[in-house]
Amino acid sequence: MNPARRAWLAACAACAAVPATAPAAAHTAAEAAVQRGNALAFPRDHGAHLAARIEWWYVTGWLAATSGPAGAAAPVPPEPSHGFQVTFFRSRVTGAAAVAADDERGRFVPRHLLFAHAAITDLGGRRHLHAQRIGRWNGQPDAALSGPDRAATADAALHLARWQLARDPASPVHASRWAVQVRSESFALAGTLQAGSPPLLQGDAGFSRKGPQEHQASHYYSQPQLDAALTLEVNAGRPLRLNGRAWLDHEWSDVLLHPQAVGWDWIGINLFDGSALTAFRLRRADGSALWAGGSWRAGSAAAGAARSFAPDEVRFEPERRWRSAATNASYPVQWQVHTPAGVHTVRALLDAQELDGRAGTGAVYWEGLAELLEASGRRIGLGYLEMTGYASPLKLAG
Repeated sequence: MNPARRAWLAACAACAAVPATAPAAAHTAAEAAVQRGNALAFPRDHGAHLAARIEWWYVTGWLAATSGPAGAAAPVPPEPSHGFQVTFFRSRVTGAAAVAADDERGRFVPRHLLFAHAAITDLGGRRHLHAQRIGRWNGQPDAALSGPDRAATADAALHLARWQLARDPASPVHASRWAVQVRSESFALAGTLQAGSPPLLQGDAGFSRKGPQEHQASHYYSQPQLDAALTLEVNAGRPLRLNGRAWLDHEWSDVLLHPQAVGWDWIGINLFDGSALTAFRLRRADGSALWAGGSWRAGSAAAGAARSFAPDEVRFEPERRWRSAATNASYPVQWQVHTPAGVHTVRALLDAQELDGRAGTGAVYWEGLAELLEASGRRIGLGYLEMTGYASPLKLAG
């Protein structure tokens, strides 16, 4: 789900007093509205939804030095050497004065903010590297009209300086092929992500509630069990050709969180048998759950069907904690998670996976590679754990 994207992006958009209006796009206002019953259609809904206030494309995964496909294609996956996160965000800018789309000035008006975060977890070196980018975009997908920072609307194609995330338009929806490229001062990551099944529609056919009120929702789908083949360079060192398993989320919304929500906890786990587990909860200040949800898709889900979880079917119980020396935030880095799929332990593979973006985009959250354990202690999956609102509560009006 990753509602962290929704919160801080919307906050940035609200602070940017730049004249704006929604430009013409492949989506009409009715199509872009987040409401129950909207049917998601691909590849169109891989693209940007410019009438929606906030949106993100989020990729995480694990990598190892293997010679072929890993994860669901391997009976016993190798020990991971790295985790990775690449996220692109779009936030529609609001302002008092609107500039018509056909106005001569319209080409030069930044109607959207584009952000990107990337992080590498180096398990061997016990270190977590991260980088971020930010840019303004006029809402025109054409590079000749918008420049290097842009997003496509008919399919996924995101560009922010030298960072890119795009779906190959020639690949079928049930087997989408994605390309990712990130280059920062401390690391570079590039390669492909190959899907072997259709997108997983979260919630009610892609309508995902995020609070007790109906409008507190997003359109949300996932692409779990991506076969990752990536090249990683750290500090301009020798390129490492790595393989692993990845997870992609795409979500868009028009609203912020419920006023009582101060943070959230989320997992997206690829199991070694090909299954996919999502679970999340939104927290009140006292740590109690305000809302929860998630889904389970079995490894044999050729038709892409999933079992969605009701709010009362998901429970997160914190166990071991880690305190950040940078922000003094205390994060539960080990959980017991209860869902209709069973009771599992989620445990971070490195405690220090906090992303401190106060010097850039302002976001502070914990996002890191974690393992999923069954009751016996046996590892049955790998994925990502996200925790927000621990450094300080979010104080955003919804």
